[in-house]
Amino acid sequence: MPGTLYLCATPIGNLEDMTFRVIRILKEVDLIAAEDTRNSIKLLNHFEITTPMTSYHEYNKYEKGRKLVERLLEGQSIALITDAGTPGISDPGEELVQMCYEAGVPVTSLPGAAACVTALTISGLSTRRFAFEAFLPADKKEREKVLEELERETRTTILYEAPHRLIKTLELLKDRLGEQRKITVCRELTKRHETAFRATLEEAAAYYKANEPKGECVLVIEGRSREEIEQEEKAKWEELSIEQHMEQYLAQGSSKKEAMKLVAKDRGVPKREIYNYLERDVK
Repeated sequence: MPGTLYLCATPIGNLEDMTFRVIRILKEVDLIAAEDTRNSIKLLNHFEITTPMTSYHEYNKYEKGRKLVERLLEGQSIALITDAGTPGISDPGEELVQMCYEAGVPVTSLPGAAACVTALTISGLSTRRFAFEAFLPADKKEREKVLEELERETRTTILYEAPHRLIKTLELLKDRLGEQRKITVCRELTKRHETAFRATLEEAAAYYKANEPKGECVLVIEGRSREEIEQEEKAKWEELSIEQHMEQYLAQGSSKKEAMKLVAKDRGVPKREIYNYLERDVK
């Protein structure tokens, strides 16, 4: 039988967030695959874990992944850890999990710290619906597509950002999402100097221009209200006359009845109102 791949969450700052279960599994497995063995050895030494380690990171994830799957198929058990947080969440892990499933190797996750969820829960913004975008893409075209999506995103959005890029990113978000959009900038999560700075995008950009940011940042951004989007859509249609609006749908092949229904929906009015207007216009 193949061994099991264990995805083990490690602390994002405070060592007391290490779970008993993760400590036990790290001691029991045959091998620990770590994003950076030089960083992880400090964690393992702290908890007196002596299990052998090997490196598994962004630049060897396919070649090393195949070797790890071979060992799993031989019956060995392996734990995957990253520098901080949950493997696979903006860290190596996703590709290895896919390779394991393709090979018939069981995978399980040991829950623990995740910066995105930690920031969301202390943000003071809506937690019912949220979208995790990790870091904005470095590629300009890809970044532009993501920003276009964020402009209409109604869910709370979570982004990661490095301190030296924070001001630039806040300025970009302010220009695209609006100066008054609410944001909570979380820094040094779970550490002694943890902060959750709640403000508008305009206020946040100004604050961090005057106060140099330090430490990795998590940005929790308010979603756009559906009411605002609906009002914009309604205003766009109202720039057309009802006759022009009708003609658009008729040209697309809609019947007159269907077109009236669609026009009424776009304008947020009863269908009878559109019908009466057109009948009055004919008379």
